Amino acid sequence: MTVDAHHHVWNLAVRDQEWIRGPELRPLRRDFTLADLEPEARAAGVDRTVLVQTVTVPEETPEFLALAAGHELIAGVVGWTDLTRPDVADELARLRALPGGSRLKGVRHQVQSEPDPEWLLRPGVRRGLAAVADAGLVYDLVVLPHQLPACTRAAEALPQLTFVLDHLGKPPIATGAREPWTTHLRALAALPNTVAKLSGLVTEAGRDTRTAAGLRPYVDTALDAFGPDRLMAGSDWPVCTLAMTYTAVHALTRELTAALGEAERTALFEGTASRVYDL
Repeated sequence: MTVDAHHHVWNLAVRDQEWIRGPELRPLRRDFTLADLEPEARAAGVDRTVLVQTVTVPEETPEFLALAAGHELIAGVVGWTDLTRPDVADELARLRALPGGSRLKGVRHQVQSEPDPEWLLRPGVRRGLAAVADAGLVYDLVVLPHQLPACTRAAEALPQLTFVLDHLGKPPIATGAREPWTTHLRALAALPNTVAKLSGLVTEAGRDTRTAAGLRPYVDTALDAFGPDRLMAGSDWPVCTLAMTYTAVHALTRELTAALGEAERTALFEGTASRVYDL
């Protein structure tokens, strides 16, 4: 059994994806549906997935929950809600009462787009994060390397909440630089309430570093910092298709982790995601 801990879907007829702009992202300006993903997942041996939010609008999460209710492939949803709204606890309860609401496993906000590097530390945001923890959900972090110190401080302040770092915090693989990303990542990993995803790395890499050799220093750093029991594999489909196919991403992740023991590989490709997201 294999879990894809991170993917998206969208239908441009339902809602525009305003972040898809410019010639480099043009291949993503079409619909990517679960019907597109299912044969790819089967070919890669994936039998459960986690569907992750893409846009910060309240309508998307109920739509994703309804989609999950009708498809066994989607075992969990990481949705969005405004963490700063005063009734965030009530809103999370409302979402969980919707069709498919039992598959709401976490919340995410596009922190990478916030100009304030300490957005996560704002009092209103912290109150919202505490409500996420009280609801028994986890919080996905989509951030850039310079925002990692704030992630660490937020995780220190909220030990009752599990923080899931998406895409390893988007290390600068294309340039080959490792600092200060490595130092920031290790500081976050030192906290027991943090886990991370081996996802989204192929699109952070350049044409020459989109290989096992190019990615290995970053993956090895994450394995050393978190360990397989706090790492999970994700495709970041369909964004990954800018660099390679769904099956190629899974094959590359398996190549990068081939030196692990059987139990460690099971944790990385199934166990961690199942435990953290309560799949």
